[in-house]
Amino acid sequence: MHVQPTDIRERMIVALDFATMDEVKRCLGQLDGLIRYVKVGMELAYAEGPAIVHFLKERGLKVFLDLKVHDIPNTAKGAMRSLARHGVDMVNVHAAGGVAMMAAAREGLEQGTTAGAARPLLIAVTMLTSTGKETMNRELALPGEVEDVVVHYAKMTQQAGLDGVVASPLEVPMIKQAAGQSFITVTPGIRPLGADKGDQTRITTPEQAFKLGSDYLVIGRAITEATDPARAWEKIVTDVEAARI
Repeated sequence: MHVQPTDIRERMIVALDFATMDEVKRCLGQLDGLIRYVKVGMELAYAEGPAIVHFLKERGLKVFLDLKVHDIPNTAKGAMRSLARHGVDMVNVHAAGGVAMMAAAREGLEQGTTAGAARPLLIAVTMLTSTGKETMNRELALPGEVEDVVVHYAKMTQQAGLDGVVASPLEVPMIKQAAGQSFITVTPGIRPLGADKGDQTRITTPEQAFKLGSDYLVIGRAITEATDPARAWEKIVTDVEAARI
C-alpha cells in the first residue's frame, strides 16, 4: 500500500516541459536542493531517451515518466516491462484503453521491476485537464458531464488494480468517494493566484488542490517559466504550509 509522503515538497511534482537536456540542466541549476519530484513528458523523453531518467535519478530526484501509454494490452504490457527497468517512480496509461489494457500494463510493470525493488506507481489518465464538456461531448462522442466520465474511468482503473488516476483537482472529492481515500490522485492544472492558466480549463491553486484531497500536484510553467524559479517554488511551498494542508 502506498504511503503518502509527510513532506509537502515530495507531493509537488515539477513538470520539466523542455525539449533538451541543456534546458533541464539550466532549470535544475536554479532549483537545486529545493525540489524532490519531477515529471518527464513526451517531448523530453522522446528527445533524450532513457538517459534523461538516469540523469535525474543520479541527482536524487523521483521521476514521474508521463508517456500516457495507450495501446492493445500486449503492447502496453511490454512497454511497462521496459519502463520499469529504468528505475522510474511513477508511470501512466490512458484509462480509455480499458480494464484489460490497464491490467496488462500493471503485469508488465511488475515483471520489469527489479527483484527487491518497489514497483513504480501506476496511474491512469482520466480526462485531460485541457478537455472541457463541449470537446468531450462533440469531438470524443462521450455524452454527459466530464465529472461523470472521470469517476467512471476511476472505477475502471481501480478494477484493473492500478494505484490511482490523473484528474483535475476539482474531481478529486468525487473520485475519493467512489474509489476510497487510499486511491491516489495526481492532479495537473495547478496555477498559483495570478498565474496564466495556459491551455488548461479545469484548474485550481495549489492550496485549493490539497484541500480538495489531491495526493500529488503537477506544477510546470508557474515555476519553470518564472523569472526566479526558486522564489516561485518557495512561495508555493510557503502558501501551502500557511494554509495548513
